[in-house]
Amino acid sequence: MTELPEEPSGAPPEELPTVAPRLRDLRRRSGLTLETAARLVGLSPAHLSRLETNQRQPSLPMLLALARTYGTTVSDLLGETVPERDPVVRAGRTEPSQAGGWTYWTVGAPGRAMQALRVHVPQRTQSELVRVHPGEEWLYVLTGQLRLTLGAAAHLLGPGDAAHFDSLTPHRIAAASPGGADLLFVHTLLQSGAAELCLGDDAPRRGL
Repeated sequence: MTELPEEPSGAPPEELPTVAPRLRDLRRRSGLTLETAARLVGLSPAHLSRLETNQRQPSLPMLLALARTYGTTVSDLLGETVPERDPVVRAGRTEPSQAGGWTYWTVGAPGRAMQALRVHVPQRTQSELVRVHPGEEWLYVLTGQLRLTLGAAAHLLGPGDAAHFDSLTPHRIAAASPGGADLLFVHTLLQSGAAELCLGDDAPRRGL
């Protein structure tokens, strides 16, 4: 892992008084030792300890790496209050987007730990891209037949069938009916956008 550059020891820290206790609390709640968390973030244990005791202030790259490691957001690390979100997503309010021939609608609020989509998967003759990434995924088939490959096992799902799996399991999603398949899809991958998930061979691959 590429280590993040540490600030010069003589640099006066810019005061972010809420960060230090939040970093320590989030690390402990994640069940990580100082050494393990430092290795995941790309810092030395000594530097992470200084961040947790407010002797040093994290740079933006450090905040991003810390947020990913602890499964949260930079806003949460900084103790910022998130504006109240409308919990209701009305039909017809979301515009469809496309990636790799797939069509999807965002049906959840932005900035949440989970992202919810309604997806149309067209039938395709070529093999779909196998995905492996951190997080969990849940899907529910609305119409059509869906072929879900998890590791070496292939499953044929029909309307009303659902699947819930760890995204670190190599997985592939493809339609198995001529008209394609429609499904509801929920994932917990914080660092990726909707179009960067299992959305076909031509989808963007950043963050996977």
